[in-house]
Amino acid sequence: MKMLIAIIGTLLILLSAQDGFETVVLPRRVSRKFRLAHLYYQATWFLCALPARKMRPGNRRENYLSYYGPLSLLLLLVVWANLIVLGFAMLQWGIDSPLSSPEKISTFSTYLYMSGTTFITLGLGDVLPVSDMARFLDVLEAGIGFGFLALVIGYVPVIYQAFSKREISIALLDARAGSPPSASEFIRRHGVAKDHTEIVSFLHEWEHWSSEILESHLSYPVLSYYRSQHERQSWLAALTTILDVCALILVGIDEIPVKPAKFVFAIARHAAVDLAQLFGTPPVLKSKRLTTEDFVRLRVLLTENGIHLRDGEATEKKLAMLRGMYEPFVESLAQHLFITLPPWIAPADHVDDWETSAWDHFLESSPRTLDNAMRSE
Repeated sequence: MKMLIAIIGTLLILLSAQDGFETVVLPRRVSRKFRLAHLYYQATWFLCALPARKMRPGNRRENYLSYYGPLSLLLLLVVWANLIVLGFAMLQWGIDSPLSSPEKISTFSTYLYMSGTTFITLGLGDVLPVSDMARFLDVLEAGIGFGFLALVIGYVPVIYQAFSKREISIALLDARAGSPPSASEFIRRHGVAKDHTEIVSFLHEWEHWSSEILESHLSYPVLSYYRSQHERQSWLAALTTILDVCALILVGIDEIPVKPAKFVFAIARHAAVDLAQLFGTPPVLKSKRLTTEDFVRLRVLLTENGIHLRDGEATEKKLAMLRGMYEPFVESLAQHLFITLPPWIAPADHVDDWETSAWDHFLESSPRTLDNAMRSE
């Protein structure tokens, strides 16, 4: 029986060490189905999602879900540490390692206490290993404890640097595409000035952003659970908006070159599909983001702002085909992560986040939008 406990303890140590290495150090996605971190996030997200399903979309639910990402990361580190401590205690107890301790008979709790103090390098010295094998295991555990400390010191800042870099680009969409962002608003705001070179330059930047999302969120899936600073912003909404913009350009908008949009569409769609596969979320086959009536409204809106979208039913069919390449995957991710996808057409009375303030009721004479301010001149 004790030998079986020792074997289980050894497996716990190896499993925790391997999972920590693959999650933090290994710079590629692991395709193996059984992974401790994967099971951990499945279980904890399921529990966290239960109250969220009963909340209405809004600031209250966003505040609640914003705790999950950072908290789950810290708890995962605690799980790894506790499993290693438990594993070494089971191994030492299973092989009957002799101990020098104040207790006459060493129980499993004594081994667990020694393992805990060794792992965190506390070094009280009241419980000591006596045999050569026990001392070797004690030193090995202390070394793993030092390595785990280095892992924590290095891992957490990497996560927050990647999060900060992601959010900087998302914040740029506020003034360029509205809050929440929308493809029609992005094209309208850039198309009025006929500055298509700026659109091409911006697409190049978002090509890099999409590739960074693909790399960072596959390497560190916990980043997908980190919520943005503002309620109407999210990494998935930004990714979807860029795909929508590229889809409109690909079906044909006068004077906007198609080639840059092809490259951005390819890498952004790659990110959406791979992340949906990572979380095991099946694609949603029936999308209602853009109906035929909405497409007519979209064409009218663009025409009113001097932007010509190619005519004919073939345009709507081509757009539907392009949407079918990514919308099923972003919608499945949105349902899994409780993120609201952006609309194709911004509401008529929408106000960007940068135009709002908690003190707006003191500024009754100020225009509600920049467009109103420009018109008032």
